Amino acid sequence: MANLSVATKLAYRAQHLALLVNTTALQESARVAMRQPRPKIDRSLIALLRERRAALHATDLANVERGYYPAQLLFGFPFKDYAKQAPTLLRETPRLLQRKRAQQFRDLPAIDLTQYPHYYRRTFHWQTDGYFSERSAALYDVGVELLFRGTADVMRRQVLPPIAQHLANLMFEGQPRRGPSDVKIADIACGTGRLLNQLAQTYPTTQLFGVDLSPYYVAHAQRQRHSRNIRIEAGNAEQLPYADASMDVLTCVYLFHELPRATRRVVLREMLRVLQPGGLLVIEDSAQLADSPTLAPVLENFPVEFHEPFYREYLSDDLAAICREVGFTVESSEPHLVAKVVVARKPLQS
Repeated sequence: MANLSVATKLAYRAQHLALLVNTTALQESARVAMRQPRPKIDRSLIALLRERRAALHATDLANVERGYYPAQLLFGFPFKDYAKQAPTLLRETPRLLQRKRAQQFRDLPAIDLTQYPHYYRRTFHWQTDGYFSERSAALYDVGVELLFRGTADVMRRQVLPPIAQHLANLMFEGQPRRGPSDVKIADIACGTGRLLNQLAQTYPTTQLFGVDLSPYYVAHAQRQRHSRNIRIEAGNAEQLPYADASMDVLTCVYLFHELPRATRRVVLREMLRVLQPGGLLVIEDSAQLADSPTLAPVLENFPVEFHEPFYREYLSDDLAAICREVGFTVESSEPHLVAKVVVARKPLQS
């Protein structure tokens, strides 16, 4: 454990203030240019979101001081890369709005889509090409950061503390002969690889794996990876390309709200299969009504603004309850701003 200096904390706060100001300005500029009305949000809800944002930033700093991840992650925001991509994203906005007005959720590239599940063959978020182009992959991260006003990476790395706690026990108490290089962590639906790179900076010798259904996002993630210890491949989370009981830890970020109800359970059973007995599962996804009922107006408006066909039903399909349903032992379920982190474990004996 180490205390961060006052200067480091001030720099962190200044960084996120700049992110908030700039992302808000970009959002407002796009809204005015496209003559879109500003969503009406109650003042008390705005105050609550500000409180949650402040709590998230405080937790982020505390996690570094507790040794859960390195301080370098606090300042890993790729300002220059996103600044270059932001104009392209803004130029895409008229097409996105046109697609939204016409409900063209099948506006996809002319490629063979039959190899993909029916629920995946659509323009999630109304984004151009859905998940089926390198252009989409290149714009995804900056789009998500704009949506969450600079907090996406902060929310994403809240999966790291339970992993740190698990590996401390795994490496030094339960199985002392196993070191970091013997541990296997897989990120399911890894997308562009942002979490894998955070893991690589936290555990530079650990074996890291990623799988994603989009070959375009896999190719982008491979180009962006920070470590040779990261191995990424295309694959379906319903049939993971890993052997039974082969992984120590599984992570999954922002997948389950884009799956149909039955498919969520199929994916969780696959995760149960590939984890070792006692292995850890850490899921981050959108907040749900069970843990964040006061956010209901914001959460329920999300599928109205974005093409998220399974989201409304997801809100009441509690992730912790599903994990228990398929056989996991749930250790915690905690909200973080507009997200939540569920920590579960595969029982030692079935």
